[in-house]
Amino acid sequence: MDRNPSPPPPSRDEDEEVVAGGDCIGSTVYSKHWLFGVLSGLIQIVSPENTKSSSDDEEQQMELDEEMENEICRVWDMSMDEDVALFLQEFNAPDIFMGVLAKSKCPRLREICVGILGNMACFQEICVSISSDKNLGQVLLHCLYDSDPPTLLETSRLLLTCISQTEVANVWVERIREHPAIYDSICFIMSSSTNVDLLVKVGEVVDKLFDLDEKLMLEWIGNGAVQPLDQPQEESEEQQVFRIVPCVLEAAKQVRSENLEGLDVYMHILQLLTTVDDGIQAIVQCPDTGKDTWNLLCDLVCHEFCQPDDPPIILQEQKTVLASIFSVLSAIYGSQAEQEYLKIENGKYHFIDLPLIDSLIRVLQNVEQCQKKPENSAESNAEETKKSDLTQHDFHLKILKDISCEFLSNIFQVLTKDMVAKGLKEGLLNKQKCCCAFQNLLPFYSPVVEDFLKILHEVDKTLAGNLEESFPSLKVQT
Repeated sequence: MDRNPSPPPPSRDEDEEVVAGGDCIGSTVYSKHWLFGVLSGLIQIVSPENTKSSSDDEEQQMELDEEMENEICRVWDMSMDEDVALFLQEFNAPDIFMGVLAKSKCPRLREICVGILGNMACFQEICVSISSDKNLGQVLLHCLYDSDPPTLLETSRLLLTCISQTEVANVWVERIREHPAIYDSICFIMSSSTNVDLLVKVGEVVDKLFDLDEKLMLEWIGNGAVQPLDQPQEESEEQQVFRIVPCVLEAAKQVRSENLEGLDVYMHILQLLTTVDDGIQAIVQCPDTGKDTWNLLCDLVCHEFCQPDDPPIILQEQKTVLASIFSVLSAIYGSQAEQEYLKIENGKYHFIDLPLIDSLIRVLQNVEQCQKKPENSAESNAEETKKSDLTQHDFHLKILKDISCEFLSNIFQVLTKDMVAKGLKEGLLNKQKCCCAFQNLLPFYSPVVEDFLKILHEVDKTLAGNLEESFPSLKVQT
């Protein structure tokens, strides 16, 4: 969305009149009198005599007068100032906006009103007040059924702001639980919208809701999980039964090339789903959904993130999304349903494991590079001043490393002689990569490494011997 125009500064004469008349809002130069005028204009728009228009006037109701739009957009920008937001709250502006949302058919006006409320909700006192108004809460949640993408975007932004406030988060979670249709609306947006900004914001709302309330997540996982017995084979759009995982996947595909943060959000939603058994089943119980999930995530890690030509430092940007992806892949890999789409008909595993091994080892190599301390003393002193940031980086890198090691060990357990030979032939396995794998897997996954080394002895004795020289603790075990 394009940013709304900032309100122009008052002229010197206007400024002097405002100050002289005590007309300023707080410490700003904005005029109370002017703001009263704009709000009064809004009241007139939704007054009974204006809302009881004939059908001939419906098209006009859908449009916003240019002058009124410019003025209300100025209020939208002004509402980012706390003094203005508090003044709007004192003047009961939320009630005026609620009236507009309940009665106006103009998409642009509805978008602006929700946007102003979203700005006001950024301030804790006002957020609590807005959230405690049950009627306003109902009206705002009803905006999630709107067909106008900009209005949906502003509604999602407002909702995310509110559920991010500890004091009122539970109020909104309960309200959402009381409105099952919200699930359908959000799933419809994720599965059909091409508006990346909207998809990212809706994803952030879902991610936050699932993180806040496991019960709600389980309810949404269950929605659409079982096809009604009387449901026809070919559903109309109105009869469509939404399932959470395909909707999340569709949104992820839409945002993947345009917004890394948005993709990160949707990968984290999938990771949250895998924290409960029902969530894993929602991914793997349907072979098509399981395949789609597996293929998308493998494509991301094997062909998009942390590629051979990328500098190691890029891992700092990708560490959280990679951790989520590997966590989900590991959960799928460990499920019983893996046999349906990770094995071929004769019972042998797909060689898709080998590119995954290559990607996992490359991630671990880059983690090592990112965790190296600078040798230059001046750089060391500079880094010391950012100790808290480093700690945060190290924390996320450690999570990525732990998840990668666990997943790599799971894949190593099912490697066959043929797969190892193919990996060596294609360069997906070599001494450097094996050393990196061993370095990270030992000592916590020693039995896995020992079994892999036994297979390697059958395929390439020279390489196996070199690795034993590099890791003497393994020599006596083989």
